[in-house]
Amino acid sequence: MADIVRGQNVSAAWEAYVPLDPTDNIFQRHYLLECLRENGSFEKENGTVIRCNLEYALNPNVKFISEMETLTVFRPDTFDNAEFLWKFIGGDVPMTDFERGITDGGAKKYDLEARKLTNLKNTMEEKVNTSLFSDGTGTSSKEVGGLQLLVSTTPTVGTVGLINRATFSFWRNQATTSAGTAFSLLLASMTNIYNSCSNGVGEQNPTFCVTTQTVFEGFESKLVVNERLVRDSPANKGLTGFKGQSLMFKDIPIGYDNACLASTLYMLNNRNLKFVHMQWMKGEPAVRPTDGFWDVFKVLTIGNLITDNSRRLGVVSAIA
Repeated sequence: MADIVRGQNVSAAWEAYVPLDPTDNIFQRHYLLECLRENGSFEKENGTVIRCNLEYALNPNVKFISEMETLTVFRPDTFDNAEFLWKFIGGDVPMTDFERGITDGGAKKYDLEARKLTNLKNTMEEKVNTSLFSDGTGTSSKEVGGLQLLVSTTPTVGTVGLINRATFSFWRNQATTSAGTAFSLLLASMTNIYNSCSNGVGEQNPTFCVTTQTVFEGFESKLVVNERLVRDSPANKGLTGFKGQSLMFKDIPIGYDNACLASTLYMLNNRNLKFVHMQWMKGEPAVRPTDGFWDVFKVLTIGNLITDNSRRLGVVSAIA
């Protein structure tokens, strides 16, 4: 027998919908993508491929000489370029006439079409951000060439931007390990990578760190305990720890991203690591099929993660 009391309540009163828009239960913060977008590392370019002009060698004609000794005259090879392919990521979302009908007028809880498009945008950002940590081999190498490729834990092997790192040492990123216990070697390893990525003291230093939540918490555990009593009201407050956004290593912020490779910390800069895009989430006008009763919205991104100086990028791996 039906629950008469429940049925009467359902028919007599509206459900409480708080809030009106659907609450996000899936998307993580895209820390790496945000750092690139907010600090000048998000560049729009065109062309058949992405090229970076490089200066990679000293002029061998410069030497110490005697009074009457002649110079060595030949044309030195000191410049080259790295080349990266464009990568494509697309998505679509359909909106049927029936969906429009049942979400119109007084029956409408929220703008379903707008929320679908927002979900599509957030999904693309999630996919791109995850790919920024990849080695570029996913989906039959259609994926973005991410940090595992550009800032490798084995920088003496492999090819990046058509340049063989085994042959050309100038194209190798900085790498070290931190295999102690209870994060005992973490700060020392980070200091070593920071200095190795810098061009001397105070020159071309890294600008941010990204790691996992576990390593982020390990880093915080190595800081001096911050305990104090704040007397800003009659109710005294005892405080300990730091706000997440307040954590820094030396002069650069450190954050965590759920897409980061386990037990790994990347020390990066916004001068030499860039996301270059031809199109970023370009939306197309809705298309209606001739034999269907729905509209399809499409979004396309064309871009890739690149570097023009691997030596200024570093990674700490095997963190324990």
